[in-house]
Amino acid sequence: MGDSRALSREEALRLEAPHWKHACHVLLYAPCPGRLFGKIPLRYAVLMQMRFDGRLGFPGGFVDPQDFSLEEGLSRELQEELGPGASLLRVTEEDYLNSHTSEKPQRVVAHFYVKQLSLEELQTLEEKAIQAKDHGLEVMGLFRVPLYILRDGVGGLPAFLTNTFIGNAREQLIHALDTFQLVPKEQLQKAVKMAQKKP
Repeated sequence: MGDSRALSREEALRLEAPHWKHACHVLLYAPCPGRLFGKIPLRYAVLMQMRFDGRLGFPGGFVDPQDFSLEEGLSRELQEELGPGASLLRVTEEDYLNSHTSEKPQRVVAHFYVKQLSLEELQTLEEKAIQAKDHGLEVMGLFRVPLYILRDGVGGLPAFLTNTFIGNAREQLIHALDTFQLVPKEQLQKAVKMAQKKP
């Protein structure tokens, strides 16, 4: 997003309604010891979702004026989008990563969180997501991000990064993978570079 601007949580909270809308989203991940084809280490399971508009994003949404806090608004959205499995989640201010503003098509402050779960919790979340109120409506389904690069140098994460993402979800994903070392830095840089080359 070309018009996106980073700012601190405190600065972000000063941007109030009716001029600004606030949205909160979360990247959920868990250590994953499995191997693809018995060879390629998966390392982590990272969840994203297919939205109603065909773009990829993270669970979450707009905070309502009646929500007591950003985290309460996020929790409500997670219940709607992830269903009963969201009761496992307690996203707090400690899970907050960053905030960005954008002014087109509307003035939005996007708050981003990252939360680690156990693999069992993540799998339960995946299984129960089809019971969510918004499943098949606002959310077409959850999926795991491929965090590896296949031998051809394109398959896996590089190919995944060429998809269409909502807002700055692609940048949020790359930043989180780097910050939490979910993908080795050199491999992440290679994936980003390969994705940029793909027509």
